Amino acid sequence: MTTYGSFPGTRPRRLRTTPVMRRMVAETRLHPADFILPAFVREGVSEPVPIAAMPGVVQHTRDTLKKAAAEAVEAGVSGIMLFGVPEEGNKDAVGTAGTDPDGILQVALRDVRAEVGDELLVMSDLCLDEFTDHGHCGVLDDQGRVDNDATLERYAEMAQVQADAGAHVVGPSGMMDGQIGVVRDALDQIGREDVAILAYTAKYASAFYGPFREAVGSSLKGDRKTYQQDAANARESLRELALDLEEGADMVMVKPAGPYLDILAKVAEASDVPVAAYQISGEYSMIEAAAEKGWIDRDRAILESLTGIKRAGARNILTYWATEVARTLR
Repeated sequence: MTTYGSFPGTRPRRLRTTPVMRRMVAETRLHPADFILPAFVREGVSEPVPIAAMPGVVQHTRDTLKKAAAEAVEAGVSGIMLFGVPEEGNKDAVGTAGTDPDGILQVALRDVRAEVGDELLVMSDLCLDEFTDHGHCGVLDDQGRVDNDATLERYAEMAQVQADAGAHVVGPSGMMDGQIGVVRDALDQIGREDVAILAYTAKYASAFYGPFREAVGSSLKGDRKTYQQDAANARESLRELALDLEEGADMVMVKPAGPYLDILAKVAEASDVPVAAYQISGEYSMIEAAAEKGWIDRDRAILESLTGIKRAGARNILTYWATEVARTLR
């Protein structure tokens, strides 16, 4: 560093002097097209149901879901990821409602496609946990363990009914070994080569999913540590990435986002397809709760958290603030 007397000649602060200077030299920019809105639709309700653990987020009716999709289009959001919440009596051991063409998720997919057409990427969560009475992401064997290969058969059926219902993108999220290859084959067998797969490549068994359990009315007892990844492991994510890419993933994802920015950076560096990250329910709820207490500046914290996720390497971000932030950026 060049100095004159006791003063620095090189002053990085010159590039921070005004808002316009900071904007001009910013290395990372958020854009409405970065965002995907996760949304819940609940069977058998006539009014949206607030989710107590996620202030501002609701379980939609079919009509309010269509409105939320239209608002996302208007804001410039790229996609909407749908999660179905069936009535409790429609859950069973194998998640039959998840493959019923008239199940809540398939009905919602048709509703949203009819509302927005191709103006918004309509995505569907491809997993059994919302539809099983035990709350696990797959079929259980006679010892109560998740049976990987029996679950793959169910995922193949789910992929086909979701594609037929209008999904542009399916998101296999169960972390079953071989799920991407099975889903790709199932889609191709029915002539749905154009339906893309967003692989939940690195999905960790996280405490931050807590509020999501309420959002989907989860019946889970126990945990998912035998199939979701261990928080202690990083290299394992790159192994999962290599397998998903080999099996035909069109996009890959890291979930959660904020607590796993190191994993996101590693995956982004190694991937030759677009990388997404899911800012999950616990991340959302912590900021909302702290802001409600007056402990943090809500709007700044939201933007800072999202900027950090994009800076780490995410091309797209699933966030419950998608429409709100997209409107702010526009």
